[in-house]
Amino acid sequence: MYRFSGADGQVIESEPLSVIDVLKSFKQDKGALAGFVNGQEMDLDVILSSDSEVQPITADSEEGLDIIRHSTAHLMAQAVTRLFPGSVVAIGPVIKDGFYYDIEFKEPISESVLPEIEKEMRRIVKKGIPIERKSISRADAIALFTERKDPYKVEILAGIGDDFVNVYWQDEYVDLCRGPHASNTRYLKFFKLLSLAGAYWRGDENYIMLTRIYGTAFASQEELDDHLNRIEEAKKRDHRKIGKELGIFSLHKEGPGFPFFHPKGMVVINTLVDFWRKIHRENGYDEIKTPLILNRDLWIQSGHWDHYRDNMYFTEIDEQPYAIKPMNCPGGIMVYKSDLHSYRDLPLRLGELGTVHRHEKSGVLHGLMRVRCFTQDDAHHYCTPDQIKDEVSLIMDMVDYIYSDVFGFKYHIELSTRPENSMGSDELWTLAEDSLREVLEKRGVKYILNPGDGAFYGPKIDFHLEDCIGRTWQCGTIQLDFQMPEKFDVTYIGVDGKEHRPAMLHRTILGSLERFLGILIEHYAGAFPFWIAPVQMKILAVGEDHLGYSRELLSSLKKAGYRVELDARDEKLGKKIRDAQMEKVPFMLVVGDKEVEDRSVAVRDRSQGDLGSMSFDALLSHLKGQFSPL
Repeated sequence: MYRFSGADGQVIESEPLSVIDVLKSFKQDKGALAGFVNGQEMDLDVILSSDSEVQPITADSEEGLDIIRHSTAHLMAQAVTRLFPGSVVAIGPVIKDGFYYDIEFKEPISESVLPEIEKEMRRIVKKGIPIERKSISRADAIALFTERKDPYKVEILAGIGDDFVNVYWQDEYVDLCRGPHASNTRYLKFFKLLSLAGAYWRGDENYIMLTRIYGTAFASQEELDDHLNRIEEAKKRDHRKIGKELGIFSLHKEGPGFPFFHPKGMVVINTLVDFWRKIHRENGYDEIKTPLILNRDLWIQSGHWDHYRDNMYFTEIDEQPYAIKPMNCPGGIMVYKSDLHSYRDLPLRLGELGTVHRHEKSGVLHGLMRVRCFTQDDAHHYCTPDQIKDEVSLIMDMVDYIYSDVFGFKYHIELSTRPENSMGSDELWTLAEDSLREVLEKRGVKYILNPGDGAFYGPKIDFHLEDCIGRTWQCGTIQLDFQMPEKFDVTYIGVDGKEHRPAMLHRTILGSLERFLGILIEHYAGAFPFWIAPVQMKILAVGEDHLGYSRELLSSLKKAGYRVELDARDEKLGKKIRDAQMEKVPFMLVVGDKEVEDRSVAVRDRSQGDLGSMSFDALLSHLKGQFSPL
């Protein structure tokens, strides 16, 4: 007899039972897609022959949604193999917000066939086909997939060491998978196929190019519709499209991954930089600048040569090997080491708007969001161990002000711990992780634990901001590092007159100026807040007779420090207003006969419409009332 218990204290004793039978005895089988067995996800048909705690996995949980999406990937693969005989499926994982499957087709396909595949998927769902798991030996699995002429599964099986593996059957379709899966296709009603892309097998360009079909699936039609609406809204907000239309930046084949910024884009970036410098001065930072290219020996010493070399660019100077910096940290350490420091100097906060280069594969480049050259709003704090928590709290205060108060973003926090490729002792890693965890808990903030995702030199706190349509972006980070001070022999003189090792905090808040600009473009759909808008006002002269006064206004507003343009075209006023709206200009200043006579201006707000006539002084007062952190 075995003892099976549920989360709510229910207990039964029985001979071996399946997961679903245990859940039925607890009256928890309704809506169950799979089960947690002692915390491990398992299919409902798994027979339990040891004492176990069993809980249901339902569609309204994160794990349940992943099961729906993974099962829907198999559903799609079955539909494809029915519609396109001879096609061979490779891998089909769950990804953020959906799934994909890489497939080898006999002939190329286009997105026009996606509705046809969806139609076949719905036929399969309607039939309510059982999804049956079989655990077989690896040798039998290799024989099975060899017989089915599926070389990809055979190659996967050849590379794993398990004696037994799971295969899942849906009528004639069979797939290799760890599972678990839904028990029947009737659970897979709410899906949408989204797009096609090319993908090399194993991600290696030396292998065959497969067709990747992306899709998404949810537990209800309402959730699916909400997601599809967000996708459509995201398309409208695509920063690449808006950035081109508004003259902010452009991308060219002569520099893939290296964006070109136009005058209006530089206005936004320089305004961000002005704000960055202001808040850092107020919080006790000194600004530095370090070289773009440094000798290979430095990168060996820092650990980047061993841990990050594949992402770096190299050059040679005077027959010596050099690297273009992928990070600012080693250069910042050189600045610190150029002087002697005592405990009285600490904490020392050095900020740098440092341009870095990282080699990204062409397939992952995406506008401003994934580039090969970008400017980090970097800073490094050098502090005594007992100052760590206060320094982390100061950074978190800055993050909250910038994200919430200035830009209006919601955000969540993740704590990432020691990765497999880490360097340093267990004792230092434990100290570093405990320090960050204690700060978060003392501040009473909720955080997600992300095991194994820290930097190779230390654990980190990551800040994920949420934009106006619910997407999240990882921008800010705080990384606590005891390794680099050790590697570079970084010291300070303590109260006792002896040398001590400082702790080092690496941090960014905006992350990268380029990426943050891309996020702002999409968040605001190009309609930047007044303080950061490339053009804050546009003067619209009704006719030729109004240009003289309009130019006076232009000059006066520029002298007052505002970014303003004059539309002097021989066009109707309605078109000028529409064009200014399309350019997302916050304020339009209309000048006609009355305004010339009264020495006034008719003000139109981008979102509120007509605000009426104002004198120049009243206009300045209204503009000074607009929010600005500068």
